[in-house]
Amino acid sequence: MTSRILFEARNVPAYQNKMFETREAAHACPTGDVVIAQDPASGLVRNIAYEPGILCYDETYQNEQGNSPQFRDHLDQVLAKVTSAFGSRDILEIGCGKGLFVELMRDRGLRARGIDDAYEGHAPYIEKRHFGAAVETCVDAIVLRHVLEHIPDPQGFLHLIAAANGHRGLIYIEVPCFDWIMRNRAWFDVFYEHVNYFRLDDFHRLFGQVNDSGHLFGGQYLYAIADLSSLRTELPASARIDFPADFTRALDSLAEQALAAPLRRRVIWGAAAKGVMFSHFLGHRGVAFDAAVDINPGKQGRYLASSGLRVASPEQVLDGLPPGSDIYVMNSNYLPEVSEAGGNLFRYIPVDKT
Repeated sequence: MTSRILFEARNVPAYQNKMFETREAAHACPTGDVVIAQDPASGLVRNIAYEPGILCYDETYQNEQGNSPQFRDHLDQVLAKVTSAFGSRDILEIGCGKGLFVELMRDRGLRARGIDDAYEGHAPYIEKRHFGAAVETCVDAIVLRHVLEHIPDPQGFLHLIAAANGHRGLIYIEVPCFDWIMRNRAWFDVFYEHVNYFRLDDFHRLFGQVNDSGHLFGGQYLYAIADLSSLRTELPASARIDFPADFTRALDSLAEQALAAPLRRRVIWGAAAKGVMFSHFLGHRGVAFDAAVDINPGKQGRYLASSGLRVASPEQVLDGLPPGSDIYVMNSNYLPEVSEAGGNLFRYIPVDKT
């Protein structure tokens, strides 16, 4: 049986969180196809057009969101779940990025360390290397936050983790929620860096023992805490996904509204995956933006893939932005802090609520 295609988008920017030093390099960002399909055997959903050789995760990959108070609140919720589930156990975060969550765990008194080849610091408890078959973990618990959606073979990767840890211990997994993406027609959350798209039911089928599971971050993320020894090889049957036919309806509406006011200044707030895809799709519909805003200093002064928009700090953009300008907020979870920073002079448009 062949995979059943749910959604297609061709020639999209391959990178969403990689920052470019020049506009020319951003315009030359490699592209790839997104063909989201459900596997008839496993029931899992993935991009069957994904080619891993296109991507390279290095120091220019900037996906740290911890500068946002709203996201720090989310991390506090995750930390509470990890602390409750793992207690005083030895913990390894695989794919720890810049190491923020490892530091938060250690500040809470947890015995945590990390591994990631994109790590830039010098902490002795974080290894700057790729997690692969040669790694032996020997810990009591694994943290896997927003990693599994990037892995071409997620089931195989979980078995690799289980084998590295002697088929023992607990694992905390956090990924975007595909049900939320479909329900909210979140076209901006389907992009090339994400190979896989998970539903909560998938983790109850992947593992025989799930100790806790649910949703976080306004429903946008899902999590599961499972026993690695219960990881299955063959998955139970899964329901056929009913993908919305009007998934991209908001794109045309947003483009029409913007093109109806051609002289109005427009900026994007949020220079991560959503901002890249928004500027890409709207740009192809003839909508131009003046700048992208992000509070992450690692993104400021650099350029977004495909569109080549320069990323600036809030102060750099807001000080010269005329009253009545449009600020497109990429994630409504951040709308309170964005509107607080900008005041009542501008029109705030939460893209994920359009």
